Amino acid sequence: MTFNIQFLPTATGATSGAVSVISNAPLSPSIIAVSGTGISATQTLSISPSNLSFGMVSDGGSFSKSVTVTNTGNASVQIIQITPSGTGFSLNGVSAPIALAPSQSLNFNVLFSPSVPGSSSGTVTISSNTSGSPATITLSGTGVVGGSHTVSLTWNPSSSTVNGYNVYRSTTSGSGYGKINSQLIASLSYTDNSVQNGSNYYYVTTAVDASGTESAYSNEALAIIP
Repeated sequence: MTFNIQFLPTATGATSGAVSVISNAPLSPSIIAVSGTGISATQTLSISPSNLSFGMVSDGGSFSKSVTVTNTGNASVQIIQITPSGTGFSLNGVSAPIALAPSQSLNFNVLFSPSVPGSSSGTVTISSNTSGSPATITLSGTGVVGGSHTVSLTWNPSSSTVNGYNVYRSTTSGSGYGKINSQLIASLSYTDNSVQNGSNYYYVTTAVDASGTESAYSNEALAIIP
């Protein structure tokens, strides 16, 4: 027979005990020694990054950056609400409430979609049952009048069965990529209409399967805008 022994401490500190198994066997009762230590529950969240700068984005365009929220404590954390503020800022890929077990992470995207020229600032407020709640992510970006150029991208199909593709862009080679498509791309091409004159852009693509799993970045492509 197999059974479980549970330890549910009501106070901090070390404790010990025993489980007696009484039967008609000659050596009854059989004794199982048990011990454990109760520790204080800690509920903490780590947010990376805590500051998002979207740079210049053309009016009517959209640029997204990812955020990771991790439970770094030893007890479950309940995220009650995640709220964006500021003109042009929104969230994608998240809904609250949500519970995070210790070491579990939550990933979501923050989008900047300016409709008029000018700088904009905002926040993402994360309310939870942690002692430091609410946590705040600062946001900034600048809407600019769209340039006269576009970038047309094409890529080879994935060798696996996929639901679609994402396109990421950065102004720095090898890092700082942000997703520029608002929904999965079913075709093997995409046109970026939100580039600025006199800028260099670095593009990569990813493939996404039916379960939402995303591949690693493709090779990088460079577009030089005169």
